[in-house]
Amino acid sequence: MSIDLKPVPHATPESQSYWNGVAEGRLRLQRCSQCGLVRHYPQLVCTKCYSVAVEWIDASGRGTIHSWTVAHHAFHPAFKADLPYTLVTIDLEEGPRALGRLDLASQSKLHIGMAVQVSFPANDQGVKLPMFTAMV
Repeated sequence: MSIDLKPVPHATPESQSYWNGVAEGRLRLQRCSQCGLVRHYPQLVCTKCYSVAVEWIDASGRGTIHSWTVAHHAFHPAFKADLPYTLVTIDLEEGPRALGRLDLASQSKLHIGMAVQVSFPANDQGVKLPMFTAMV
């Protein structure tokens, strides 16, 4: 892979439904069919009851900021032009936490507990990834 191209996610059997949702502009989460635990990231086994029975749900995409970090150093040369950027950990309305970038316009408002909404803009390679924006 060229250093000019950003690494892209590769779906696994457990995450294929998640990435299909991202491509369609939907945040999809797993819910255990036995105990009802909603989880993210996609996993083979429920961390609460150890069941492998799972269903996929469409999440609201809304949540609040739990934490964040600002990247000042590129972990890959293709991200150097994006610096600095903010990575956020979101407490989703459905219960689990999710990770993503915070859009540029929302960074001046950044605070713990800030309400956000997910979107899925395509990057310069046409790959959609979660991006969070402050709700007004």
